[in-house]
Formats: sequence, structure tokens, C-alpha cells
Amino acid sequence: MFLINLQGKDSIYEQIRSQIEKFIKTGILKPDDKLPSVRSLAAELGINPNTVMKAYQELERNGYIYTLNKKGVFVAGLRDMKKQKDQADALKILQTLKEEGFTKTEVVSLLEKVYEEATC
Repeated sequence: MFLINLQGKDSIYEQIRSQIEKFIKTGILKPDDKLPSVRSLAAELGINPNTVMKAYQELERNGYIYTLNKKGVFVAGLRDMKKQKDQADALKILQTLKEEGFTKTEVVSLLEKVYEEATC
């Protein structure tokens, strides 16, 4: 299922991550499909399990997959992926505001203004 180029310019974990993302986006992997365990994929590819774990962690952080303890790793639904991406985008904006010197009170005030306008 995975094609890893050990001599390629991209790291192995990036290759795994990008291939899983591509499989999800093209519909090869569907929501709630189970992915191979970290150990089994690492053994299949002949690589360190930490490499697979790093790819899975990044995919989970970006909302592509989710983990259920003692059950495995699964593909997230499209709605979940969009929500995770939107949250990441919002966090980037909030981080930028903080770096630009906005106080927490000022940011909360802006949020309240947005929500007040939305209810009008």
C-alpha cells in the first residue's frame, strides 16, 4: 500500500503522512477505516516504529485520523477534518494577535463583538 523511497528528498515520516493524506482525499481510505498499527506498518516497511508514530501524530493533529485506545487508528470523517483545520487556522490567527500585542481582554472583546453581530 505504501511506497517509501529511502533515497528521496522527503523524510520517511513525511512520505507516510502525505500518502495517507492522499489516500483519504482520493477516497481510497474512507472515514472510520482502520489503519495498520504503528508496529505492523513499521515492520512491513522495515523502519523504526517512532517514524510511523511521528507520521500518525501529525495526521491526528491535523484531523485526518483519530486513535481509540486499545482499538487502533482510524480515518476521521470529512467534517472532523474540516473542523480540525478550521481550529488550527483560528489558533494561528489568535497567536498572531498575541504576537502583535493584543491582550487577552482585547481578543475576547473582539470575539464578543463578532458573536453579537452574528445574532443580529
